[in-house]
Amino acid sequence: MRTNIVLNDDLVEEALALSHVKTKRELVEQALREFVAFRKRLDVRELKGTDGVREDYDYKGLRSGGGGC
Repeated sequence: MRTNIVLNDDLVEEALALSHVKTKRELVEQALREFVAFRKRLDVRELKGTDGVREDYDYKGLRSGGGGC
């Protein structure tokens, strides 16, 4: 999809400096992928009441380095 947008130059320069991409197109695509991935993550608040801990989970074993998962 081809589109023209006006971007904040300072924000684009900062994002380019922080990323490993070379072009604005790559930067926008990376930002969109990260945005979508972030929004798809399950909201931790939705886990309330689901008993998300396995019965065999041994947190004390993990503290001592013994495994337990």
